[in-house]
Amino acid sequence: MSELRGMKDLFAGRHFDRDVIILCVRWYLCYKLSFRDLVEMMAERGLHLSHTTIMRWVQRYAPEFERRWTRFARKVGRSWRVDETYLKVRGRWVYLYRAVDREGDTVDFRLSPTRDVAAAKAFFRKALRTQKRAPVSITLDGYAASHRAVREMPREGDAWKHTKLRSSKYLNNLIEQDHRGIKSRTGPMLGFKNFDCAATTIAGIELLHRIRKGQFALGSLRIKNQTVPAIWNAVLAA
Repeated sequence: MSELRGMKDLFAGRHFDRDVIILCVRWYLCYKLSFRDLVEMMAERGLHLSHTTIMRWVQRYAPEFERRWTRFARKVGRSWRVDETYLKVRGRWVYLYRAVDREGDTVDFRLSPTRDVAAAKAFFRKALRTQKRAPVSITLDGYAASHRAVREMPREGDAWKHTKLRSSKYLNNLIEQDHRGIKSRTGPMLGFKNFDCAATTIAGIELLHRIRKGQFALGSLRIKNQTVPAIWNAVLAA
């Protein structure tokens, strides 16, 4: 991971205070708000900005926020439930690969224009990079391409040699239920106009979803009983 810039440099040259930027990005990713909803809410606080400004903030800062929070991520379990859900980009369906562990904690995610063996393998590679260790077991539904991808992963490295493949609709109810936390936020967006923007926004939504689940160990920051803005400032500045 490249060296992170300081808070001052991260928000240098911005017309609005960093607390306003963090608040708008956080609220947009977390709640069922449109950019124009946020414009009206900020106007009530005497802040006049455009919806395109907030949109640019989301695209600029969501990846940066993810990088900084990820430093404090807890390890997840090694029994993964994997499934795909779908979203619309420019009127076409794309696929969001996601995995949770047996406790429901998010393992990883990846937005893909296709749903096939190559897409599933790309997701598993990304999850391995994130978690630094392969799962003991992967539970899938009946989709054949994902099964084939798991069976072929040992060819790519020894890390996958002891991973067991299971197929269980019942056990995968956990990941299907977890999709709702993401779909409930993306649904009101009525689709995306650009794949890269969709991927960035999804990454931000997934981050807020993980924060809600308590997947970050923040004890070293000594922020117990602090307000949410104070916690965010502490994480980003650490």
